[in-house]
Amino acid sequence: MQRLLTKERIDSQELETLLEARKEGKVDFLLIDVREEHEYDAGHLEGVDMLKPTSIFSQWGQVLFTEAKEQTIIFTCRTGSRSGQVQDVFRDNGHTGVINHTGGIVSYNGKIER
Repeated sequence: MQRLLTKERIDSQELETLLEARKEGKVDFLLIDVREEHEYDAGHLEGVDMLKPTSIFSQWGQVLFTEAKEQTIIFTCRTGSRSGQVQDVFRDNGHTGVINHTGGIVSYNGKIER
């Protein structure tokens, strides 16, 4: 399995393609939703690996940064704003494999789980 080429941003169509490639074992990445739990429960992208709400970033940020230092991480949220902020913190601290899903769930046409 290959690590994704480092990109700063991907749109919803690219994310759908990457999720399909991950199912086929062609790429490896973590897809992390940074919205709040009530937003996630109302609907989230099929394929999200974990929910990490930005309101409690101080509780999980350092742990995830350390544990996933060598992994590609794609952050997603409602519109791409919060995920972009989390991406910035990770990049500013030296994580080179973080990608923001621009447009977030509102622009996503793939499968949504509830």
